[in-house]
Amino acid sequence: MDILLLGPPGAGKGTQGALLAERLGLPKFATGDLLRDAVKRGTPVGLRAKAVMEAGQLVSDEIIMGVVRDELAKPEARNGVIFDGVVRTIAQADGVTALLTELGRKMDHVLFFDVPDQEILARIEKRRGIEGRADDDPAAVATRLQAYRAQTAPVLDWYRSRGQVHLIQAVGDVKAIAATVQGIIGR
Repeated sequence: MDILLLGPPGAGKGTQGALLAERLGLPKFATGDLLRDAVKRGTPVGLRAKAVMEAGQLVSDEIIMGVVRDELAKPEARNGVIFDGVVRTIAQADGVTALLTELGRKMDHVLFFDVPDQEILARIEKRRGIEGRADDDPAAVATRLQAYRAQTAPVLDWYRSRGQVHLIQAVGDVKAIAATVQGIIGR
């Protein structure tokens, strides 16, 4: 089962993705985590992505699709993946759809986590205090939200036009939101 989690930065995709991956026994594929790991290790893709991420911009489709292809080739991904915020542009939506098709698969569920901006900003500020992530400073967050609205929000319409989107009001208790997700997924 392949599941895509969509929503703005700080919408809870990572939290709900981890719960979902554990419950379904699927790997959670979060581009941001993989890219931050590559930056930390100083890999070529990490070095290319570092400046872009720290400026709050989105990493290029080419880099993302290379990472997605590599991840889908891993044996642990053969039964499905939780895509945590992976598809951020229409080109990526097309690319992921093509990659899954090559594997004889399709995106089974698209979950959109809807959260008001004030809540997002409060969550990211809290996360910044806990994790100390460089990409969570206020200027970078403002840039990421602007980039999200310009480049990623149209992806929601792309999936909606295919009848694949489940809207989740993602404010409130984490367990209640997880129960909503479970109800949609069916397990």
